Amino acid sequence: MRTGAASRATLDKAADENFPVAPFFLPRAWRDDLMAVYGFARLVDDIGDGDLAPGGADARHLGVGPADADDRLVMLDAFEADLRRVFDAEPHHPLLMALQPTVRRCGLTPEPFLGLIAANRQDQRVRRYETYEDLLAYCELSANPVGRLVLALTDTASPERIQRSDAICTALQIVEHLQDVKEDLGRDRIYLPAQDMARFHVTPADLAAPRGSASVRALVAFEAERAGSLLNEGTPLVGSVHGRLKLLLAGFVAGGRAALDAVAAAGHDVLPGAPKPTKARLMREVGAVLRRARREG
Repeated sequence: MRTGAASRATLDKAADENFPVAPFFLPRAWRDDLMAVYGFARLVDDIGDGDLAPGGADARHLGVGPADADDRLVMLDAFEADLRRVFDAEPHHPLLMALQPTVRRCGLTPEPFLGLIAANRQDQRVRRYETYEDLLAYCELSANPVGRLVLALTDTASPERIQRSDAICTALQIVEHLQDVKEDLGRDRIYLPAQDMARFHVTPADLAAPRGSASVRALVAFEAERAGSLLNEGTPLVGSVHGRLKLLLAGFVAGGRAALDAVAAAGHDVLPGAPKPTKARLMREVGAVLRRARREG
């Protein structure tokens, strides 16, 4: 990994996730590979959100001049071009340099990485989602590739595991959207399906209020229940693997469950700020997920 301030700022965001990205109990090689993939995923999201570290270092690494450094689509195009170098040449961005050994060692393909870039391009064009199915299609790009990469890194991919992983990753994306309703609205993005908003009589103006109305809270509870069902659908993935990978995947599922508990504890009012789970709650959920995996195993 590079040691520049911009890269550290990107990788340090791992501490803010609902679940551990590369916990200490994993083998060092796995931790390095997971952080390499996380660095890519976090950086592409930061480009898409306009949250890059100040100073323009990322644009310079990607060969983008100062005049275009704030153009997210230009930056995403440059990032994709550098990603492709990971597979057939030498990339320029230090985080992609760090990714290249992982790609080569694990035989990773470009597709999941390209999906994450496509999701961020979509964020520049699509600000609203009409139906839940539309949102699921977005999550297929924005979230599911991450789980597929974890399975590829650990050489445990199978069609059934990928299906379970997709359910977990989509659930985690929906949970994050629920936590970040106000933050997303500040970027003129709403990830609550318009059809559901209409059903619960919620308008965009309602989402801008300091606190959630009864209708907003009912809508959030409805979407949270959907996310919980997806986590239930994906949880058998944990019981299908062994050793430290089982604990890692349990941490991912538990992170989603603990976040949903935090949302519920806030009365499903996410507008004052993102409800975050405590570490104690996360640990309790890890234990519950592992017990369920043993029962279902």
